[in-house]
Amino acid sequence: MIINTILEQKKMTKYRLSRISNVPQTTILDICSGKTKLGNCSSVTLYRLAKALDVSMESLIASSVETRPDFEIYKSHVCHKVKNLGDMDFIINVLESNEIQKLYHQQWYMESLYLLAMVDYISRENDLPSCTNYNSLRKIRLKETIYPISVHAKCIACGSDYPKQDSIRVAIPEFIRHNIVEADVRNVY
Repeated sequence: MIINTILEQKKMTKYRLSRISNVPQTTILDICSGKTKLGNCSSVTLYRLAKALDVSMESLIASSVETRPDFEIYKSHVCHKVKNLGDMDFIINVLESNEIQKLYHQQWYMESLYLLAMVDYISRENDLPSCTNYNSLRKIRLKETIYPISVHAKCIACGSDYPKQDSIRVAIPEFIRHNIVEADVRNVY
C-alpha cells in the first residue's frame, strides 16, 4: 500500500500518523493492511492523511484507482522485458523493485505468481539459486488453471479440450506449479 511506503520513507509509525492526522488508528491499520481501500475513504480522511504525510490527495488515491491490464498483455510485457533487459538484468530489476510482493499485496495474484515463475525459470536456466524471499509464495496455486488465449482458441476450433491437456504436458514447471500454463516465454516479437 502506498501509505506503508510513505511511512517507511518518512520513518513514521502508523500511531504517529494517526495522532498527526486525527484519523483513527484502526482506520489507518485497515488502510495499510488493504482491508479498507483508499478509494472508499471520505474526502476528509484523504485530506487529513495527505496533509499529515505531506503529499497530494491525488498521489494517495492514484494507487487505489490503478487499472489492471489484461493478463495476456501483462505476460507479453514481462516476456518483452526479459528480452530487452537480458536474463540477469531482468532478475535484478524484479528482485530490487520487490514487484512480486507488491503485486501480491495488490491482490494481483496471477501477475505476481507469473512474475515469480519467470524469475524462477530464468534462474534455473542460468544455474542460479532461487531467491528465498518468496518461498511462501512458491506454495501457492491459483484456484483455476490459466491457459494462454491461443489454447482457448484451439479448443474452440477443434471442439475439444485436448489442446488444454497437451499444453499442460509441455508447460514450464515453474509456471505450472502455480496453475499457469506457459510453454514459450522466449519467442516474442
